[in-house]
Amino acid sequence: MRVFITGASGFIGSHLARLLVQEGCEVFALMRPESDPWRIRDLLPVLQVVEGDLLQPGERWPERLASIRPEACFHFAWYAEPGKFLSSPLNLQYLSASLALATRLANAGCRKLVIAGTFSEYDQNLGYLSEDSAIRPNTLYGATKAALYQSLALWAPAAGVELLWPRIFGVYGPGEHEKRFVPAVMVAALRGEATRLTPGEQMRDYLHVADVAGAVWAAAQSGLSGPVNIGSGKPVAIRDLATRIGAILGRPELIRLGDLPYREGDPMFVCANTQLLKSTTGWAPRFDLEAGLRDTIDWWREHLGIQ
Repeated sequence: MRVFITGASGFIGSHLARLLVQEGCEVFALMRPESDPWRIRDLLPVLQVVEGDLLQPGERWPERLASIRPEACFHFAWYAEPGKFLSSPLNLQYLSASLALATRLANAGCRKLVIAGTFSEYDQNLGYLSEDSAIRPNTLYGATKAALYQSLALWAPAAGVELLWPRIFGVYGPGEHEKRFVPAVMVAALRGEATRLTPGEQMRDYLHVADVAGAVWAAAQSGLSGPVNIGSGKPVAIRDLATRIGAILGRPELIRLGDLPYREGDPMFVCANTQLLKSTTGWAPRFDLEAGLRDTIDWWREHLGIQ
C-alpha cells in the first residue's frame, strides 16, 4: 500500500510510521527540513521523505503529493507542545491546513483518510465515553479537532473518501516529551527528584504508544469509518499510576501526593469505551500497564544514560 503520513517525527506518528514500514507499506512522510527526526532516524533509509511544511502550502510539496497518488493518508501532524497546545492559536492554523490537505489528497486519488482525533472533543463530564457521546470540547485544541471532523464527515462522501477518525485517549511510552505527566514522573525519580502532585484521585485511560499505533492500524484495516475510540478501556487513578512508577524505580518516597490542589475544571473520571474497536477489529494491547511502564522506564534509562 502506498501511504502518505504527516507527523512521522512526532510521538505517536513515529511509532505509526515504524509500524507501517513493518507492515510492508511504501511510506511517504511529509517532514519539515528543520525538524529533528531523532525518533525515526533509523527509519530514514526506508522512508520516502517529502520535504515541506503543512502550514506552508505555497511550497513544492503539494506537487509531490499529486505525483505520489497515495492510496491512504495518516494525518497525525498537529501542534502539541506541553503546557501550550490546548489554547494555542496554532490550532486554528492546523484546522485550516488540514482541510486543505484533505482536498489535495482527494484530488490526488487518495481514497482513505485517517486523522488523529482526541478524547478532548467529548463532554468529559460523562465518565465512560463512547463514539456517540456528546461532543462538547472545553479547549481550543478539542474544538478545532471536533470542527475538522464535523466538516470532513460531511465532505467525505461526495469526495469519494473514506474517513476514519481515531479519537485517542491518554498515551505514554518511549519517545514522549519529557514535560508530559508519565515521563515527568519517571525522569524526576530517575534523577532522585520528588514529584509534587494533587491527591491524584482523577481516573484516566492510558495506553502504551505502540498499542495506540497498532490499534489505529487495526482500525484502518478493518473497514471501520467515522469515529473510533483508541484507549485501554481500563481507568487508572493518577495516584496509582504515579506510585506504581515510584515503586518500580524503588523510590516511592519521591511521589508527593497531596502537595498540590486540584486544577479547576479538571474532570475526575475520563475513560474510553473501546467496545467498537475490539469487537470490530479483534485488536488487543500488547502491554498491560505494568509491562508498559517498565518498557518506558527502560527506554528513559537508556535515553538519559541513567542506570
